[in-house]
Amino acid sequence: MEVDSGSFRTGNCCQAELLARRLEYDHIVESKYRCGSLPRRVPVLAKQGNALLSKEKFLDHQFHFFSKGIKRLAIEAKTANLTVFLVHLSLTYYNRQSQLQQLYKLVKTTQGPVIVAGDFNVLWGDQELELFLAATHLRNANDQGQPSHPSRSPKRQLDFILYSPDLTVEKFFIPDVIFSDHAPLVCDFS
Repeated sequence: MEVDSGSFRTGNCCQAELLARRLEYDHIVESKYRCGSLPRRVPVLAKQGNALLSKEKFLDHQFHFFSKGIKRLAIEAKTANLTVFLVHLSLTYYNRQSQLQQLYKLVKTTQGPVIVAGDFNVLWGDQELELFLAATHLRNANDQGQPSHPSRSPKRQLDFILYSPDLTVEKFFIPDVIFSDHAPLVCDFS
């Protein structure tokens, strides 16, 4: 999820930490801008991040920064039985395709069940993901193609939860709530 990790907008409070504490979940949070970049030097932007929350303890995590795009972060987190990648891909088609190539390499070297989720910004439609899905053998949990953006009146699918074939989707839905410009995706796996 996209969070503010402690700027003046949230009273210097990390939203991910607050949610994790209240839910008694583990969490990982990182700025979506790489160290040394211009956005990372602007206080309000430096605190814009991505976060993962989990009922299960994270055993390990890594922050990968793609070589292209302003938003470059991919969080890789491992639990006992699963690896999750959380991404927020570039708005620019060329950079997004480069990021997908790099993400492919990360996914293909991962052992065991995998979930890749986040804002893919596929502004030209989900066909942008066809090669990535074919190469990784991941599946879209939103098999009906329900739109999630903009949240006030969803018209397109920019947000995805992709999963490996050794997982089963038990339930997928998009709640009718407005927390940001993107509606949240909810998926239960077994």
